[in-house]
Amino acid sequence: MDDLYRAEILEHYRHPHNFGTLEHPDVVQEGSNPLCGDRITLMLSIDDEGRVADVAFTGRGCAISQASASMLTDRIRGLPLAEVAKIGRQEVIDEIGIEISPARLKCALLSVDTLRRALADRIAWQAETEEASA
Repeated sequence: MDDLYRAEILEHYRHPHNFGTLEHPDVVQEGSNPLCGDRITLMLSIDDEGRVADVAFTGRGCAISQASASMLTDRIRGLPLAEVAKIGRQEVIDEIGIEISPARLKCALLSVDTLRRALADRIAWQAETEEASA
């Protein structure tokens, strides 16, 4: 089963979804992992109903960090911010689908941590029962 998930990670890395920029984003947030050099810039457009109308990211880094950003942007497009607030760090790790070593945990969580900072002034993130350690 890990091979299936590895293939999906490589596919998202080689052909990331939502990679690029938005012309007029409502929110822009940069995130980085200084330990390994991974970087992303997340851009969001929020509609009048409080939904993620559009999302894009740019960045560079390892397959896990870039695939995680691609998968997360797929997931949040069209969601109300109240639903985005429920996305936990463990859910992101689970979606990647392979065991993540402690050294790669920050790579896997870069996208969701950047998303949390991007929307910190717009939504209250819900507490997680199983917070992944970073």
